[in-house]
Amino acid sequence: MTDLFAPSAYWKLPEGARKLLCNGCGTKGLCGFIVPETVWGLPITPACDIHDFMYHVGETPADKDAADRVFLNNMLRIIDDKTRFRVLKLFRRRRAMTYYTAVAELGGPAFWSGKNDARELGKA
Repeated sequence: MTDLFAPSAYWKLPEGARKLLCNGCGTKGLCGFIVPETVWGLPITPACDIHDFMYHVGETPADKDAADRVFLNNMLRIIDDKTRFRVLKLFRRRRAMTYYTAVAELGGPAFWSGKNDARELGKA
């Protein structure tokens, strides 16, 4: 098993709560089927689940950036641990960078989803 980084609260989550918060790679719903759970055949779902959790608990732009960096780091850990062949490792690392770039540039709406409502309720 590859050692992955995650906040301690993630590891303490009961399995049922983790399944509610984390949906693997991609978004929930139909659009989520577009994003594969693998990079060139290697499952990266644990890295995606940790990223989902960090987006859920994050509160600031710095938290989003940290979640995105942890996502990349965890994907690279999985790739380095599970890939023996140099060329395949290169392809997988490039795909991981594609995933990272996608969340870094396009993940804002997913990160902020539902958070503004809670802040507005606190100000009322």
